[in-house]
Amino acid sequence: MKRCGWARNDLAIHYHDTEWGVPLHDDRGLFEFLILEGAQAGLSWDTILAKRENYRKAFDNFDAAKVARYSEAKCAKLLENPGIIRNRLKVASAIGNAKAFLNVQKEFGSFDAYIWSFVGGKPIDGKRKEMGDIPAKTEISDTLSKELKKRGFNFVGSTIMYAFMQATGMANDHAASCFRYRECRAISQ
Repeated sequence: MKRCGWARNDLAIHYHDTEWGVPLHDDRGLFEFLILEGAQAGLSWDTILAKRENYRKAFDNFDAAKVARYSEAKCAKLLENPGIIRNRLKVASAIGNAKAFLNVQKEFGSFDAYIWSFVGGKPIDGKRKEMGDIPAKTEISDTLSKELKKRGFNFVGSTIMYAFMQATGMANDHAASCFRYRECRAISQ
């Protein structure tokens, strides 16, 4: 079976084959990817995938309402947790992003409605011949990054947001030769 070249180990292969590029319209899942993509900044995605279950436990299964209420004591406890990336700025960002996330939900009815509006509600079909054709960021991820920053989000730079778009199926960047390209395309039609 031919798949994208970045899926090289069991964890990455499973993620690639079951999640990456599948249109996601669940606010809890979108919040999870928002936090995980921010945590990944400067690290490999494999590192985050290996710690994903620890993140789910540490961050109350990415319940944004709970995360938004985290105290300084809870923040300190998270910074002692070896199962997550113990970076003070990234942990504080997760809490701040939860608050901004709730504000977006209140204004737009759901984070899903807001975030998918940047791509007109439909995934962008990258039609990538090979992995080298995939950009690190796009005009849409630039705009999305700027808009999220205006709303108080952190760790949402354009490159991070493009990775978020790929992970959540807002952009189908599977290589055209990958078996998942056609599957993800069919899901979104």
